[in-house]
Amino acid sequence: MKKLLIFLSFLISIYSFSQKLEKIPLRKYKIATLSDSLRETSGLTFLKDKLYTFNDGGNPNLVFEIDKISGKILNKIQTDFPNKDWEAITNDGENLYIGDFGNNAGNRKDLAIYKINPFCVPNAESVSCNEKKVLFNYQNQKEFKISYLNHNFDAEAMIFLDGNIHLFTKEWSSKNISHYIINLQNTENQSIIKIESYEIGFVVTDASYFEGKLYVVGYTKKGKVFMMIFEENSDGLFFSKPLKKYKLGSALTIGQVEGIAVNKDGIYISNESFAKFIFNVKQRVYFIPFHQLK
Repeated sequence: MKKLLIFLSFLISIYSFSQKLEKIPLRKYKIATLSDSLRETSGLTFLKDKLYTFNDGGNPNLVFEIDKISGKILNKIQTDFPNKDWEAITNDGENLYIGDFGNNAGNRKDLAIYKINPFCVPNAESVSCNEKKVLFNYQNQKEFKISYLNHNFDAEAMIFLDGNIHLFTKEWSSKNISHYIINLQNTENQSIIKIESYEIGFVVTDASYFEGKLYVVGYTKKGKVFMMIFEENSDGLFFSKPLKKYKLGSALTIGQVEGIAVNKDGIYISNESFAKFIFNVKQRVYFIPFHQLK
């Protein structure tokens, strides 16, 4: 009888969580098509109410400030850091952090986060440039042979919280999301440890934190695009409180979603250009007001 009750409780918990999957047709929330200079846009963040993005690996080492309504490029910020495979961007309220840790093949040993100040004026005393490079590796990664899109040591999502970078993985093999913390004060090549993991069911391409909630986006192998919201608990963890999972549409119509930024108004999502078969989707920005969340 006891085993039966445990089994029924397990089924109820699965059922109750499955009921939280909602649909939001992201396509209807398009607000702008981005410049062709941002065809491979790969992350979003708000700093002082300014919206920033960039292109991923192999593109110039530029950060772009874009208008949050029109998508128009307002400013370009040149950095001295190389763009081997930039995949995420976040901020601490004063500085930007760029994640150069794209690792599709699983064999990188030079994973890094770059700190820059977009308001810095070289040789001026008013604003400190204070650029910094933080190196890291995954403590649980033992092999570095090429395993293209078939491993768990890729990442495209991070947030700044409580003085540290919180990194969230893009796990091609398991389809999980794992949470690591990077100490920004550590100047060594630090080995980071997984502190929690969740069976999310898609590969995560960006994350944003706002008012105690973690927002992540990503897609499946079949091109189904999702957003999931988690709530931070008293221990600073997220995956004990999954709140909502939203199906946003298909990459064939809304593109490959690569960026998310959340502020007091709502949720901004971006996609890079996407072309497959007869489908051709331009790079765009979407905006979902909070009141549209079910």
